[in-house]
Amino acid sequence: MSAALTPPFDQDSLRQLFTKPYGTPPPTAEQWRQVYAKNVHFEDPTQTRDGVDAYILAQQGLVQRCDDVFLEADAVAIDGDTAFVEWRMGLKIKGIEFIYPGTSRLRIGADGRIVDHRDYFDFVGPTFAPVPLVGSFVRWLYKRFVA
Repeated sequence: MSAALTPPFDQDSLRQLFTKPYGTPPPTAEQWRQVYAKNVHFEDPTQTRDGVDAYILAQQGLVQRCDDVFLEADAVAIDGDTAFVEWRMGLKIKGIEFIYPGTSRLRIGADGRIVDHRDYFDFVGPTFAPVPLVGSFVRWLYKRFVA
């Protein structure tokens, strides 16, 4: 998200919200506050946060732990006050790139801001598959439970 976005959202503005190429700065706290409600609920496979300030801290923490982050949106669907965005997130950490495909479900409040944001993605596979020894164990474990 490089430019300021303001609700209401359409497919193009949601695609812009979920786009950050490598090498570009992340959204500022003020940009997040323009699109997320003060009482937003956020949840992903690693955390649950309530309130826009907690959401901003979570996003800033992710960026600080990584050498660089990218996010690219693919399909976007909106039905009333609910939107889904399919995306790919890349994290570069200590010379290793981790790619996470996922989907976000967004609920939009009466003022057009996001009041509920839930991310769905596999955290374990992309995180540990590239790691020597651990990766082979994770792949074996997935095969045992998925195959």
